[in-house]
Amino acid sequence: MNELLLHCRPGFEIEAAAEIEGRASACGISVQTRQRKGAALVEVCCADAADAELLMRSLEFRRLIFIRQWARGSWLQVDPADRITPIIQACARGPLASCLWLETADSNEGKAMAALLHKLEGPLTRHLEKTRFVRPKREELPRLHVLAESGVRLFVGWSWADNAAAWPMGIPRLRMPREAPSRSTLKLEEAWHHFIPRDEWDSRLAPGMTAVDLGAAPGGWTWQLVNRHMKVVAVDNGPMDKRLMDSGQVEHVQADGYLYRPRRAVDWMVCDIVEKPARSSALLAQWLTRGWCREAVINFKLPMKQRYLEVQRCLEHVHEALEQSGMRAELNCRQLYTDREEVTCHARRLK
Repeated sequence: MNELLLHCRPGFEIEAAAEIEGRASACGISVQTRQRKGAALVEVCCADAADAELLMRSLEFRRLIFIRQWARGSWLQVDPADRITPIIQACARGPLASCLWLETADSNEGKAMAALLHKLEGPLTRHLEKTRFVRPKREELPRLHVLAESGVRLFVGWSWADNAAAWPMGIPRLRMPREAPSRSTLKLEEAWHHFIPRDEWDSRLAPGMTAVDLGAAPGGWTWQLVNRHMKVVAVDNGPMDKRLMDSGQVEHVQADGYLYRPRRAVDWMVCDIVEKPARSSALLAQWLTRGWCREAVINFKLPMKQRYLEVQRCLEHVHEALEQSGMRAELNCRQLYTDREEVTCHARRLK
């Protein structure tokens, strides 16, 4: 129980490792990390189980950027002839759980383990219910994670619902709306799922609100706003989807999103323009400090090198601008499942 297992986007293992090392150091906890490029996993080893538990409880999962999901537990070397017995023995050393999540890494190697987990699911579930290590009616208990790295190496760990991702492997199950003009629409939907509690959607994403979509064409993000019955100013020199324009909820302004100035303040500003991250963070700071929007979602496109450092610089830039203006805002950043070489930042002005 002295290890943490972190899920991340394939190719971002170094960033996830650097992030957990920095956060652990700030908590006064020494960790060692192991990662392999493309594995979509980072292994974190603490000195003992107490440090591992302290680290997981000290950090706010929602504040982590490159880590999709995590669990605290230990690795097992198992015999292919009997994988269930060592899992049950590991469960005897950990807390009771409310449910079982069978997982793989989000990689080609990980996906190859899906058939093994499918075969394991039925017998393992029966054993866990028989031993009472999983108690489905006890929602306050942690989730049990069993990850198969290979046929002989498994991770058994636990996460707590109030401080972890709401989905196995941190991957939400979102459906592509047939009416949306581009797949980028899922980025904004996932951002709302991550940054806004579901019971606040009706007040913070309410019908009749106003929004500006910078770099809108052809309208993937605008579609989400229109679907929430908002009035949208779509800013882009490119053409917008005809069905969105026919909705009567969209005004198309042909202009550079970075140069556009709103006529009046709006509830939401969203932006998914391919540009240097420093320019995008400056844009976000401008919209917040000048009071042009109440909330914002913006993507920072990342360079190939020093990606974690670049994100830190962007966030520091926004924080400095807010401090100089005397404005208070909540700022969070996450590499969403639907993101690629980018991270998504959410900001909300505070009264």
